[in-house]
Amino acid sequence: MALLVSNSSVSSSSSPFLSQDKTHRLHSRVLVRSIFKINAASCVNRKNTVVSLASYENGGKKSSQNAPEKLEPLWDDGYGTQTMKDYTKIAIDLSRLTSNDGGPPRWFCPVACNRPLKDSPVLMYLPGLEGTGTGLVVHEKALGKVFHVQCLHIPSHDRTPFEGLIKIVEESVKIEQNLSPNKPIYLLGESFGAILALAVASRNPTIDLILILANSATAYERSSLHPLVGFMKTLPVEHYGSFPYLTSFLLGDFVKMAMVNTNGPNHLPSFGQLIGNLTEDIPLLSAMTTIIPRDTLDWRIKLLESAAGYANSRLHTITAQVLILASGKDNLLPSKDEAQRLSRLLPHCDIRVFEENGHTILMENGVNVLSAIKATQLYRHSSKFDIFRDFLPPSMTEFKTLPMEAWWYRLYMGASMFSTMEDGKIVRGLSGVPDEGPVLIVGNHLLWGVDVFSIVLEFLREKKTMIHGLAHPQIFEFDKKYEYLMIPYSDIMKLFGAIPVSGRNFFKLLARNSYTLLYPGGAREALHRKGEGCKLFWPDKQEFVRMAVKFGATIVPFGVVGEDDMSELLIDYNEMKKIPFLDQMVNEFNQGRTNLREGMGGEIAKQPLHFPIFLPKLPGRLYAMFGKPIRTKGKENMLDDKDYIQDLYFQIKCDVEKNMAYLFKKRDDDPYRSVIRRFVWQQMNNGDLDRIPSFDP
Repeated sequence: MALLVSNSSVSSSSSPFLSQDKTHRLHSRVLVRSIFKINAASCVNRKNTVVSLASYENGGKKSSQNAPEKLEPLWDDGYGTQTMKDYTKIAIDLSRLTSNDGGPPRWFCPVACNRPLKDSPVLMYLPGLEGTGTGLVVHEKALGKVFHVQCLHIPSHDRTPFEGLIKIVEESVKIEQNLSPNKPIYLLGESFGAILALAVASRNPTIDLILILANSATAYERSSLHPLVGFMKTLPVEHYGSFPYLTSFLLGDFVKMAMVNTNGPNHLPSFGQLIGNLTEDIPLLSAMTTIIPRDTLDWRIKLLESAAGYANSRLHTITAQVLILASGKDNLLPSKDEAQRLSRLLPHCDIRVFEENGHTILMENGVNVLSAIKATQLYRHSSKFDIFRDFLPPSMTEFKTLPMEAWWYRLYMGASMFSTMEDGKIVRGLSGVPDEGPVLIVGNHLLWGVDVFSIVLEFLREKKTMIHGLAHPQIFEFDKKYEYLMIPYSDIMKLFGAIPVSGRNFFKLLARNSYTLLYPGGAREALHRKGEGCKLFWPDKQEFVRMAVKFGATIVPFGVVGEDDMSELLIDYNEMKKIPFLDQMVNEFNQGRTNLREGMGGEIAKQPLHFPIFLPKLPGRLYAMFGKPIRTKGKENMLDDKDYIQDLYFQIKCDVEKNMAYLFKKRDDDPYRSVIRRFVWQQMNNGDLDRIPSFDP
């Protein structure tokens, strides 16, 4: 283990991990006096408050000129490559190195964060009671791709009062604001750190702060810490080493921690792998007495008590955007209840509850901090969120952990995709879809829009291409009483590129050469009535065609079938209107909502939002057919030719209907239309879901 230590002023030539070029915004901007590197952390000492710029990278100097400008779909976020074992090693090294150090607290930047995207905002991590600043280890690589990450380290023998900690964080926040006045500053606080973040926000209402709070300790008065403190006081000093083991049931879910470096919920670890991870992790509890000695724990609990009172008395002054990550099984703090309480007191607050996680939420499997930030649309580069500029494509972890990517869902749907080459030949897969945008993919909707995810995920899987689906705005805006139902669906839609449908957003997508998924039938097709499963409800206006021609987009008409093989519609909208209590529910749900097609006339205007009641069937299979691409490049001069636009519109609609008819006919020739036969084939082919045969095109 190599330690590079300096207790005096450091020049840029003294360490390959340091650069002091003040003309560049590199990995972090901090107050620097001495810097040392331990394992995967470069630590910055704020002693004597000498202002300097520092950048850290394993092996050499960073250059902002070489920073990547964007992430590709399915980028590697490094989730699971660092675990509790790494946290313990780094935390012990930091604690030992600063064991004779009385402070003050200092900032460091984990080397695992690497080089972020160009023009990335700053994220400051504020730790819990252990104070090492290494609690972000599971998420460092992902966050380091899109943030300049700084972590606060509080030496174990430091006795800085809470007001002093506030000033240290506040000072760094103000430096960042002066350097980048138009960017937000993120404060990610865990437990005690959440209190510190709230306190800083309460004192700086004019600074653009975004708070990410993990299991906030503002609920200290209602926590299990009180009996814990009493128990610790009765424990003889020589037995303090057993304290972490005796209280381990309060600290977190060790099974969840052991599952971090597995492949996620869709790929459960083997029993042997899980036991092996647990065997390695549980003995690490003894390290807690090194990280946080008894007298330090006693001091910090007293610090926590005063800090909670300070923050709670100032909640009414906080104007910052807040995201609360709360555990449903936190045995130390009533985190879920506290999240609800804070959401009622803070004006701009979102909550995400992780029902199966414990107190150490940032160390446990099933929690992805960056995904939560993205899903709540809190990631931004400037003072205002831009749904296009601030969109980050899904990472490989997000892709693998998506419920629709689970083996059972893929087997259930059995999505079989076909496309048409330029010469008219039909092939299995998506090779007939153009590789360069802008591309407008236009087709029919199935009930509840079950076709959307299969299409979007297949494009990611086969072509590594991000499709932006134009979705009903109500997916993004809904009443709080529908949160439990809507949040999981809405979050997934936002993570995987859904954009609220509007002429302006459609224009911007094509202008950015994007792949755009459009359903002209909209909610009317997705919430169709009985007997309408194969019917198109398209508007008479051809505006989407005009827009495509304006940008020279390639139009790919597609048809999708299979709904009738998977479900039977029991009660549709017309029948709901005849049942009083269902009619009342539909009316209440649509109260105050905007009908996007109001005033158009005809069936397309009849699209009240509701939840059709259906009965699942032993499934058949989902089929999608992408027709021959229609090129409009070079046709921009035809925009005012009404006959051309109308003919093109009817050609697209006709192609969609032909594709549907083709699939209805050909699926009878598919020997694997039944889920049972697909399951047998999968078991005989090592669980392969990508090559399940279908009919010959």
